[in-house]
Formats: sequence, C-alpha cells, structure tokens
Amino acid sequence: MKTKAAILFDVGEDWKVEEVELGDPVEGEVQVRLTSSGLCHSDHHLRTGQSPARMPVIGGHEGAGTVVKVGPGVSRFAEGDHVVTAFIPACGVCGPCSRGAQNLCDEGAGLVKGRAIADQTNRVTHNGVGLTPMCLLGTFSPYITVNQASLVKIEDDIPLREAALLGCGIATGWGSATQIGGTRPGDTVVVVGIGGVGINSVQGAKAAGARHVVAVDPVGFKRDMAERLGATHVFESMEAALPAVEEMTWGRMADTVILTIGEIKGEHIAPGLALTGKGGQTLVVGMGDFAAMDVSLNLFDLTLMQKRLQGAIFGGAGPRTQVPTLLDEYRAGALNLTDLVTRTYRLEDINKGYDDMLAGVNIRGMIVYDETDW
Repeated sequence: MKTKAAILFDVGEDWKVEEVELGDPVEGEVQVRLTSSGLCHSDHHLRTGQSPARMPVIGGHEGAGTVVKVGPGVSRFAEGDHVVTAFIPACGVCGPCSRGAQNLCDEGAGLVKGRAIADQTNRVTHNGVGLTPMCLLGTFSPYITVNQASLVKIEDDIPLREAALLGCGIATGWGSATQIGGTRPGDTVVVVGIGGVGINSVQGAKAAGARHVVAVDPVGFKRDMAERLGATHVFESMEAALPAVEEMTWGRMADTVILTIGEIKGEHIAPGLALTGKGGQTLVVGMGDFAAMDVSLNLFDLTLMQKRLQGAIFGGAGPRTQVPTLLDEYRAGALNLTDLVTRTYRLEDINKGYDDMLAGVNIRGMIVYDETDW
C-alpha cells in the first residue's frame, strides 16, 4: 500500500514527509494503523549522527494504534486489537528472553539495520530504495508493518493517543525508578533531566514510596511539571541540588540518581555520582554519542563508597510485563498519562515539533493521526 512517512535522508538534514510503499505482513507480522507517535529525543540522535543507522531512515518508535492486517503464523493479535509498539522487540525464546530479560532480546541486534526480523528484507521503500524504520518500527508514518515481537496488546478502554508513550518514555522512565532502580519506601531519588523519560522516573519514584524525589532541570516549566507529578524538591542543576540533598538526607545522599538527560555526556557522570550515597547507584538512562569515550569519575570514591554505575534500557523490564503493569498503575491513579503530552502536531509539522523539544517547551510532543492521514 502507499502511505506517507517522515524520512531522514542524511545526517544533519530536516525530516521530509514523502510518499512510501509499505509491504503487507508476511509470516509473524502485523500491520497497524497508528493513532499517534511520540517525538522522542532518541530519534533526534539520528539527525545529529549520535546514533548509528543505515540511511534513509523513517523515524519514530513510540506508537499506538489498531491492528488492520495479520500475517500468517501470528498467534498474539487479531484485526481490531489495540496495540502499543515496543522499541525493543521481545521474541520470547532467545537466551535473554528466556531468563526474563526481554529488554535485552537478541532481536535487538538488528535495530539499526532496518531489515525485517521475518526475512531480512525491507518492508518499506521510497522510489524503490529500502528504508530503515527506527527500531524496526518507523512510527512517523500512519501505517506500519512490524513483527509481532514488537507489539503489546492493550485493553480497549485505554486512551490510544497517550498510550503511545508506554512503548518508550513511560516504560523507560518508570522502570528506571521502580525496576532496575529498585526504589523502596523512604528512599531518596534524584532524577536529572525532566523530559519524556525523566518525568516518568519522577512518577515511578513517587509511586514506589520514595521520601524525597528530587528533580533537576534547567527549564523552569519542566521543574514545575515535575512538582505537579510528584517531585518533592526541584533544582536547576546538579551543583545546586548537591548541598540540599546533603541536608535533607543528613549527609547520607541519594539512594539512586537517574540520569535521563536528553544528550548525556561523560561530564555528567561525576556530579551524578557525587549526589549518590554509600552503596547507592547512578543509572545512565539518557542517550549519548555512540562514539563518545570521555567519561570522567573518581575511582577512589567509587570503590570506597561502594557505589554502582549502571546502564539501563527500557527501565530494566520486558515490554510484555512492563506495559500491563503500567496500565494497572494508570487505573489506580498512580500514573498520569494525560499531562505528559505537552503539544500535538501533524506529521507535516514534525520539524517544528523537534524545534520545540530542543527549545525546552515540551515534556513530550506528539504526532496525532486522523482520517486525513489514513
């Protein structure tokens, strides 16, 4: 079928909305008509060249919509099902999946290649040229054909528009506080960078019973939103937060520091560890340049204070376990979905959406599709 998509043809260029050819589902695949797609910072890393990918690329990996076609051998989905995309496929049978680590599924090795899991061909083409869908999804298009391993079914009563964020920003942020972060009642948690991921680390830490939830961001609007969704204290920088965290914890410092900065750099690690207490952990969640090797930290402090520096993807939890858990939190009133979407855009306005993200005026911008797109 013919549809449209926002394509990045080369590093440094703008997104361009062009007509593309989308293939029908083959063995194990599903076609989805999307309702919305989040504008995540990770897609912007493709534009800057900080994340590797085979060009041209269809951006987008946070999506939600309705199944319209089902390929042979699909057992998990039927036409009419409501689904959320997961930026990490979860095959369920590889070594990591079998150990319960779906977020480290072996199929993730193919994310930057752009070729379908089923047959290693391109499911989307532009003028006969194969395109790389971001995370094998490419949700900057109103229709996607993807492997069933990249989808999670959700109940019909969940608002589809906001549900798109479950596939990346919410799951990653919430899980960084509650799953891999392991926040316990009474803990002190510091979240650095209050965007689409960090705001959900704030919500997760609050729901897990943290006594102090400290949000750090240079943008006043984002600090205000963090207070609205659960932060007990806000600061414009890690340096400003340091003496306050020391005072509020009687010198013990934070149990967990979560670095959800949109463009994380090596220089952010040392101040994060400085905020971390004895036996505590600093989680690196934000994306940095794939070629960067310039981390500086105090090894004396790391050893003697028994601190941990931990990477985290998808919040340390699998999509098919995390998404249903998050929906339970939503129904219980602990997860605010609606306020996460700051502004909505047409696909044709995608560059404006990313300009707004870089200007700091959005927690999460979102592309919304309707009958004119389908």
